[in-house]
This record gives sequence, C-alpha cells and structure tokens, in this order.
Amino acid sequence: MRTAAKTLTYAVMHLTVAVAVAFAISGDWAVALSIGVLEPLVQTGFFAVHERVWEGRRKGSRATSPALSPAA
Repeated sequence: MRTAAKTLTYAVMHLTVAVAVAFAISGDWAVALSIGVLEPLVQTGFFAVHERVWEGRRKGSRATSPALSPAA
C-alpha cells in the first residue's frame, strides 16, 4: 500500500511540474495541459527503452569482465 501511495503522489507531482513548466514557457493553459499529460507518457516509454539498454550493457559487461574470464 505504501508503494502504491508513493507512486501515485510521485505521478501527481510529475504531472504538476510538467504542466507548470509548460505553462511558464508557453503562457497557454491548453498547451501546458497537453504537454503536461503527454510528457509523462512519453517519458515512461523512454524509461522502458533506457532500462533495456542498461540491462543489455550489464549483461555485455559481465561477459567481458576480467574477473569472470577463465584464468589463462
């Protein structure tokens, strides 16, 4: 329950900051709300890509790590 509450409050904070920054730049509430809603959705997608890249790098570095290579 605590994790769900923390996630929800973070989402509200993220949305609020995104809308506030977009409004500060555009001066238009319609634009600010559009960006504020769209940005977290796009960011979530890019986070998934970011995680896959990092996971691939972790697996790749493990295979070439001298500590894990057979002794010559």
